[in-house]
Amino acid sequence: MLTKNRQSDSVIKEMISRAFPEKTVAGIRELTEGMCNVTYNITFEDGYECILKIAAKDTTGNTSNEINLMEAEVMAMQLVREHCFFKVADVLAYDRSRTICDGDYFFMEKLPGVNYRSIKEDLPEDVNREIARQIGEISRQLCAITNPAFGFLGDTKRYDHLSDFVHLMLQNLISDAQKKNLDLGCDAEQLLAEFEIEKHIFDEVTSATLVHWDMWEGNVFVEKDHVSGIIDWERAMWGEALMDDRFRNHNCNKDFLEGFGKQEFTESELKRLRWYDIILYLTMMIEVFYREFEDKGQYYWAKDQLLSVVYDKT
Repeated sequence: MLTKNRQSDSVIKEMISRAFPEKTVAGIRELTEGMCNVTYNITFEDGYECILKIAAKDTTGNTSNEINLMEAEVMAMQLVREHCFFKVADVLAYDRSRTICDGDYFFMEKLPGVNYRSIKEDLPEDVNREIARQIGEISRQLCAITNPAFGFLGDTKRYDHLSDFVHLMLQNLISDAQKKNLDLGCDAEQLLAEFEIEKHIFDEVTSATLVHWDMWEGNVFVEKDHVSGIIDWERAMWGEALMDDRFRNHNCNKDFLEGFGKQEFTESELKRLRWYDIILYLTMMIEVFYREFEDKGQYYWAKDQLLSVVYDKT
């Protein structure tokens, strides 16, 4: 996978030495759950543990909507620590110098608990419902972090109108697909023309909120049947709360919406949700080929989801 910038133990130990000169490393273990950057669990002789995350050395494996991902992640976690009550990891050291490693990297605290994706199927229904409500509450808290303009957190460009930002995301994805000669299963130019007709539906959103965008089960940590933290903020953006993964067609549920504090959607919101569905499924299709996944299953699954949304306008 192109974005997995794995490093030798000797290089990692040098990185650790710079960040924690007073500590002695006892173990280095790669964590395999992530789909983008490489991460390692670092154990020290005094029993302390932390997480090392290393960015790719270049942008070859990134789509056009992925800009300065590590910088965006660090910025997002700082914003959450300042404004929200739920847990994100503290950044312990952040190095962009590339004097030791050919990619940016940071060390962060290790969150308590386990990855929700790994235990969800084994939990009782009432526990999963409660966790869904808690994720909804977390998404609602993010709405308190606002910005006057829209855009990717890692980018300096900002857009006064949400429609301009969403159009950029859509155009970037279509362009990325064309560069790889990907079969989207639908007419891309027709999709853009349809967006032009409907772009007015975004005008009622006049200020941006912080959006995680990728809050699926794999980015949620759980301890004692409660959410203990949220990870992987690299795709964070200034957008609309409805853009997040939890509102998507395949996984939105009433318990999450109850926690978020919203049970019904207006006609304009339903139309915007459809466009956000389209953007996520296009992203999931395209990243398979930019990351060079060996297993193309995600592409076929996302394509089926995309077509069900594109051709169902009810």
